[in-house]
Amino acid sequence: MTRTPDEPVVRDYLLLGLRLGRLVDGFVDCWFGDPALARRVAAEPAPDPAALARDASGLLRALDDSGLAEDRRRFLRAQVRALECSANRLAGAGTTFLDEVEAYFNVEIGLADTGRYAEVHDQIAALLPGPGDLRARLMAHHDRDRLPPELLGPALRALSGGLRDLVGARFGLPADETVEYEVVGDKPWNAFNRYTGGFRSLVTINADAGHGMSALPHLATHECYPGHHTEHCAKEAGLVRAGGHGEQVISLVNTPQCLMAEGTAELALTAVMGEGWGPWTAGILTGIGARMDGGLAERLLPLTARLLAARQDAAILLHDRGTDPDAVVAYLQRWMLVSEERARHMVRFLTDPLWRAYTVTYIEGARLVGAWLAARPAGQSVTERYRRLLDEPLLPATLSADLAAAS
Repeated sequence: MTRTPDEPVVRDYLLLGLRLGRLVDGFVDCWFGDPALARRVAAEPAPDPAALARDASGLLRALDDSGLAEDRRRFLRAQVRALECSANRLAGAGTTFLDEVEAYFNVEIGLADTGRYAEVHDQIAALLPGPGDLRARLMAHHDRDRLPPELLGPALRALSGGLRDLVGARFGLPADETVEYEVVGDKPWNAFNRYTGGFRSLVTINADAGHGMSALPHLATHECYPGHHTEHCAKEAGLVRAGGHGEQVISLVNTPQCLMAEGTAELALTAVMGEGWGPWTAGILTGIGARMDGGLAERLLPLTARLLAARQDAAILLHDRGTDPDAVVAYLQRWMLVSEERARHMVRFLTDPLWRAYTVTYIEGARLVGAWLAARPAGQSVTERYRRLLDEPLLPATLSADLAAAS
């Protein structure tokens, strides 16, 4: 059990996050702090968002004289600024979507050049020759690649077992860490990691998303090894238990912490396997009676991943440009080469009040973390560089400064 931190600013930060969680279901992504603190907040009257915004402003002022180390103050300052924006929005304060994104995640975004998507389309077409338009050919490939729902749980458990061995050898894992999977439906997301502390996670998979075999390694590395679960374990062991960083017992949606976590998880497959993951996956899946073309999967998935930025475009179109949702569905169908059903599922996520900006964490997080890993110092391995993401409370501004210094 984690006790309530002695540092007043850390305690106030945790209270602020828990109170925002009272107002928005799902805002607290992870909590393994002192149960007494959570019970205290649960017993309080429903908080006033305007009062929470004032609390955030006061907490920002108090950080300078808190006595915390600079890296902790820097982390908390970025987090509290994001929480202040969330509280102000809940209180009805107006802000533009792009300013909201910058306050949440410390990044600036804009619409992509669709010509880049067209170039990717040409490369996909070369991998999937044949009659019919490209979207139909890609959808047909996805149909062939789709895993039957009854095999989804067994496939993920088999892949996770193999990945756990690799990650344990390369990055280290607590001896008693565990991950459990459950398969559900009718959710706006594809998968969700719920870290409960004590080196334990529950990963919930949305079967309605139609998971393909070739995408399962990305899902398993993203959610578990060496993604979210591994990062939570590393930070609980190092920062919380050994270092006394009480602020790390909570993870809050729409904060810089989330962008770093999602960017780290998006690069997890690269960090643990690099080349060769396709045939490796095919070999694992053969053991549960599933067949996939591992070589094609490894060539195709990076290309379709480059189309994912259209989801961020869609968020901008919806919330900054006021584009009609049906037109956004058509945009996603055209540039991501997805079905109308899949595009509408994405728009559902993008129009959810809590998650409307969250897709930025995947797109900009992956861009930033990918560039930072590629710019590692001479002689430093990807493993060494990636381990910093798992162990340290890094921020988007930290990585951006490192990239500027390296250029």
